[in-house]
Amino acid sequence: MNQIKPAHVLIVEDDPKIAAIIHDYLIDAGYRTTRSTDGNEALALARQHGYDLMLLDLMLPGLDGISVCKAVREFSAMPVIMLTARVDEVDRLLGLESGADDYVCKPFSPREVVARVKAHLRSHRPHLTPNTAPLFRVNEQSMQVELKGVALPLTAVEFRLLSELIRHPEHVYSRQKLLDCLHDDQRNCNDRTIDSHIKNLRRKLSEREPDMKCLHSVYGAGYRFEMPD
Repeated sequence: MNQIKPAHVLIVEDDPKIAAIIHDYLIDAGYRTTRSTDGNEALALARQHGYDLMLLDLMLPGLDGISVCKAVREFSAMPVIMLTARVDEVDRLLGLESGADDYVCKPFSPREVVARVKAHLRSHRPHLTPNTAPLFRVNEQSMQVELKGVALPLTAVEFRLLSELIRHPEHVYSRQKLLDCLHDDQRNCNDRTIDSHIKNLRRKLSEREPDMKCLHSVYGAGYRFEMPD
């Protein structure tokens, strides 16, 4: 029987301490890693090897992260998560416009980085995650979230909220940020309406899995999704 290899993550980070911490946490989570400290080297590695995901620092020697990401998108669809200490909105938009799938702002929790890696691998190539049967699966076309293979009975607003939270585990969302995710639906909502939707989501999740707690309140900040073990 062929054994499925764990996902291989390319860590592109010129700070050796940060790179080492990310490496250690990913190894503990069951992934393989390769490290690079230079944009040109990282691009060459990505061309030569079939990595499953790239963690890409924005500020790098040689090519910067945005240039690397744009070049990678010419030959690969692997998820790219940008790591950046530049948190203003322009840089965030530039990172995503370059073809990045997500970004994490420094300083960050290594646990959050691992959670983001797991979430993107689960969405992109589910067989590469440690759990070969994903607990949650988001289907954008049918606007459904499946829990253990069965669709939850969600409204359109609930789908948008839950799918956004699932795609960014461990990320704390303010009520206003969640409102922004609702697009046209937000015209009928205020920030306290978000509380009501979260309450309904918790109820629907607990009806399916009574002991599972994944939607957490963050006092004074908002809400975050945490993938159950």
